[in-house]
Amino acid sequence: MTTPVTPSFPSRLPKVGTTIFTVMSALATEHSAINLGQGFPDFPCDRTLINNVNEAMLADRNQYPPMIGVTELRHGISQKIQNLYGHHYDADAEITITAGGTQGILTSILACVSPGDEVIIIEPAYDSYRPAIDLAVGKTIGISLDVKRDAAGQVTSYEIPWDALAKAISEKTRLIIINSPHNPTGMVWEKADLDRLADLLRNTAILVLSDEVYEHMVYDGAQHHSVASHPELAARSFLISSFGKTYHVTGWKVGYVAAPTALTKEFRKVHQFNVFTVNTPMQYGLASYLSNAEHYLNLPAFYQAKRDFFKAGLSKTKFKLLPTPGTYFQCVDYSSLNIPQAKLNEADFCKWLTSEVGVAAIPVSAFYENSTESGVIRFCFAKQEETLTRALQRLQTI
Repeated sequence: MTTPVTPSFPSRLPKVGTTIFTVMSALATEHSAINLGQGFPDFPCDRTLINNVNEAMLADRNQYPPMIGVTELRHGISQKIQNLYGHHYDADAEITITAGGTQGILTSILACVSPGDEVIIIEPAYDSYRPAIDLAVGKTIGISLDVKRDAAGQVTSYEIPWDALAKAISEKTRLIIINSPHNPTGMVWEKADLDRLADLLRNTAILVLSDEVYEHMVYDGAQHHSVASHPELAARSFLISSFGKTYHVTGWKVGYVAAPTALTKEFRKVHQFNVFTVNTPMQYGLASYLSNAEHYLNLPAFYQAKRDFFKAGLSKTKFKLLPTPGTYFQCVDYSSLNIPQAKLNEADFCKWLTSEVGVAAIPVSAFYENSTESGVIRFCFAKQEETLTRALQRLQTI
């Protein structure tokens, strides 16, 4: 009898292994640590939203919806963007419901990047960008945020690397990916930054993918500057956002992509053979919930209270806190801690922090292709106050 053999084949993603998020979450579970690593809330979403979805299910909204998404949800998104950013996207021709932000990112890249095209990303960067570019057989051009340090060498902030960005643009550049509010650093783009990007791209055919999944998490009275608010950029951009982030339902994996008609036409060609469409009752439930603007307009105050609570507790430690103008992540520099572990690289420090202190974090170095050490790690504060309190008590013992 012939022994069955599973054929081998060349990997499409030979450099991809287990993500740091999976590693740290598993380590947190193993050591019963408080997981401030992976970015998800540990509190429930609004019961009204759950009821809306249940009502849709009971109304037999359980079969395939339109490939582009249910009409009510697309129109709600169009109205929201118009109200917030002053730009009108046609709900039928320019908005598509996706299976989360990550699917929107992948589909956008597959739709516009051809073999040999160059895609510029700014590191540290969300870990799905490079694999998506690889699958499109494009070439990733990574440039790094400028890291600002104080006299003691500790990181104080991150800034957009304009000179490096300008130099990275070539005749092969097809797409630039931007992310604001930025994961993992919490940095936000200002209106002047959008103007500067538009200046760089004027008279080119370069497209923009704008990852704005944290759009409603901008603090201290500031506002989110979307590419939708900038007519020149809106005309060449895929705008990505996520209901999972906005409404505390990350496991639902529902997002959307807004783009000009010509870009959306190409996007949908890929989308229909990627996921085809997205969970029907959840779309109807979200459409009903989205009709009340307070559900997202109140989000900055909600998360700022958590940020401020967490920052106040961290101020009683020897971690150096970096600015957090957006997202639900707090970055800290651990390099000045008066302990031997302060000499560890970021990944090993996070493993020590998880196994010995009982709090999981994510190394910022994991967001670079080539591990770039800066002594900075990322905590997620999208947690109940009780969870944050227990974590702070442990961190204050260091």
